[in-house]
Amino acid sequence: MPTAPRVQVLSVERFESPYRLRLPFRFGVITVTEGRQAIVRVRVRHENGREGTGYAAEALGAKWFDKNPALSDAQNHDQLRKALELTAEAYGAAPPLSAFDLYANHYRELLQAGAACGLNPLVTSYGPALIDRAVLDALCRIEGLSFWQAMQHNRPGMRAHPIAPDLQGFALAPFLRGLTPLTSLAVRHTVGLLDPIVAGDQAAGTRVNDGLPETLEEVVAAHGNRYFKLKVSGQADADLERLRRIASVLDRLQDPYVVTLDGNEQYENAEAIAALWQRMAAEPALRRLCEATLLIEQPIKRQMALAQPVAALARHKPVIIDESDGDLDAFPCARALGYTGVSTKACKGFYKSVLNLARCQVWNQAEGRETFFMSAEDLTTQPGISVQQDLALVSLLGITHVERNAHHFIDGFNGRPPAEADAYLAAHPDLYHRQAGGVRLRIARGQLALGSLAGVGFGSAVEPELSGTAAMPRADWPPHASETP
Repeated sequence: MPTAPRVQVLSVERFESPYRLRLPFRFGVITVTEGRQAIVRVRVRHENGREGTGYAAEALGAKWFDKNPALSDAQNHDQLRKALELTAEAYGAAPPLSAFDLYANHYRELLQAGAACGLNPLVTSYGPALIDRAVLDALCRIEGLSFWQAMQHNRPGMRAHPIAPDLQGFALAPFLRGLTPLTSLAVRHTVGLLDPIVAGDQAAGTRVNDGLPETLEEVVAAHGNRYFKLKVSGQADADLERLRRIASVLDRLQDPYVVTLDGNEQYENAEAIAALWQRMAAEPALRRLCEATLLIEQPIKRQMALAQPVAALARHKPVIIDESDGDLDAFPCARALGYTGVSTKACKGFYKSVLNLARCQVWNQAEGRETFFMSAEDLTTQPGISVQQDLALVSLLGITHVERNAHHFIDGFNGRPPAEADAYLAAHPDLYHRQAGGVRLRIARGQLALGSLAGVGFGSAVEPELSGTAAMPRADWPPHASETP
């Protein structure tokens, strides 16, 4: 194909859609029962004169991008709205550029603009993470390409750029041509800190009884999962007891299972989480679970995670960063401290994920073995364009399993028009089915089928129904002096 086309952003519209969870979900310091999804619609003009529209969606995640306890959930939402505003303004004022240069040429400018109004890099990255996806979705629709085709042929125009100086000598175009999207992915089910393990854990009158699994035991029976992500709280005795109870369910499986442990920044240093691991390894009841553990995810508070080595833990299991992955320098910094992995999440930016995969290839070639890797994690990617774009990205990266939790905690397409859910079912019948009165992800033997994501667009053949969706309010950020944390 010819050189990557230039596109000009003509408009960026932002919407919000509220939803309620069918089950409460606790991670880190908060328990979530409801939320809001951001949806963006971007209009672009191709250099050939054609215009097109693209979409992206992502949860407005409180207490993850910024876990400052002095900030309210509403203030966290305003931070993310501000990140979208900053990106929309910058991209809207830009001349025609390739889709990648639109991101790369504004990367440092946006980080600086975010910092100037009190946003950390992870928050600021939320803006381009959504709008870049919508821009590429529009480009794919104009050119009649799938996301996978567009990336393999480098239609975004990814190239050596000063934002990733360590990749200056790396040939990105051949690397992209060599990527082979997966046609199915294993679902790694999240077990949150409040989640019932067996029915006896549920107090009288607390069952939802909506025809869907509620306990871990029921999830395994209904969906056939063999991959699991287990949250730990930082309270060693409580964690050990809970892990023993989880193991009592998983150890019944005749097939092998795989576990990842998510520390959610609950530990001060590597020694603290290593002490928990050593206690786990000494427990006969946790022997199989320990052997099945693939990695430990972001156990250390981000303020300290990239300031100290993790050798004390990494000698037991590979350690990855997640929340600490705020900018493009984070993974190389983490590598120097003994981390060997980094998460991909579409909410952190898909270009970042591709660049980090390239780093893994470069570093592994230098090591002569497969040491560095990426894991695929979730931030409540809801059914529809959000989950589909994330799945399309994970598939392209070649990661065989992905944490998925929104399908368990959110009631299908809750908050979205029924006609939209029906349209997704019709366009992606391999990915969705009707179950318990709604359109839901189709998980068979623990797997998701992704064949329909090969259609035109970034992972989705459907345009969201936005005529009844409220416009996103302007961000009330930075807070007034009297409200500053």
